[in-house]
Amino acid sequence: MHFFFSFLSSLFTATYVHAACTTFDMASPMQVPNHAVFLPELATHHPRPSTSTASFSVSPRRATAAAAPGLGAVVAKCRPRWREIQGCNNWEGLVEPLSPLLCAEIVRYGEFVVAYYKAFDLNPGSKRYLNCKYGKRSLLREVGMGSAGYEITKYIYATPDISIPTQAGTCRSRWIGYTAVSSAAAVGRRDILVALRGTVTSTEWLANFMSSLTPARLDPGDPRAEVNVESGFLGLYTSDDSSCRFSSRSCREQLLAEVLRIMDRYREEELSITLAGHSMGSSLALLFGYDLAELGLNQAAKGEIPITVYSFGGPRVGNLGFRER
Repeated sequence: MHFFFSFLSSLFTATYVHAACTTFDMASPMQVPNHAVFLPELATHHPRPSTSTASFSVSPRRATAAAAPGLGAVVAKCRPRWREIQGCNNWEGLVEPLSPLLCAEIVRYGEFVVAYYKAFDLNPGSKRYLNCKYGKRSLLREVGMGSAGYEITKYIYATPDISIPTQAGTCRSRWIGYTAVSSAAAVGRRDILVALRGTVTSTEWLANFMSSLTPARLDPGDPRAEVNVESGFLGLYTSDDSSCRFSSRSCREQLLAEVLRIMDRYREEELSITLAGHSMGSSLALLFGYDLAELGLNQAAKGEIPITVYSFGGPRVGNLGFRER
């Protein structure tokens, strides 16, 4: 199995590492001023940028939405080349110059993260405060993406492994993202999508500052003590809150259960798994992609299901041992 780890920073860089996932990372708008051309709605958080050893580069000026044709036309053109666009060859020939098809796919997946922010209720007086304004069936339609060709299947909640005395007795879990699945006709295969947001609550900010490294130990059969990740992100990924009706299970357990359910339902079809996250959400997306690959859960009767992570402004997640996996 192989894992390609890549970035769009002030330059686009990529390195080769071992595992079974592909990551495409967009640096924060603070580092790349014209990043906001892609997704201005995401230009609100400024996390620590990721780092990697460069193997090729491209000017970010070419990575603009204006460089891409209409998204509907692009999706149609991507269908016969979707594995290549998803990174099966580490985007060989698509980076310098940046392919309009790849550019538009980055924008397309970024819009699914933007959809989250549009649906997130930030009104303290609302009964849905810090949750979603809409039901699963209507969210994409309400945010103007009703024709995207995806159906939301589950809302995902996460619980920071932090207790604040003033919040004793209150539910610590918050809506952090959703899973969705495409119609096969829309993108040329059955795409399983996970979209995850960035930091919002005070406990999530505290989790972000918990930068000490701790062994991931996600595979009980092979804990790999040399693989360490930031404790705050790992806690957010693996903690639960039994007092909350939406999150008696951890973010990890919710994601694994739902993605495996969708995989089983469409096991006779050609599948892909795409994880898109912004800021803190990109860290969770990367942890989940690593988790799926290390557990071998993307193995299917028809072969290995590709996993791709689109990371927008993602911070560092783990140590060298993590990167090498």
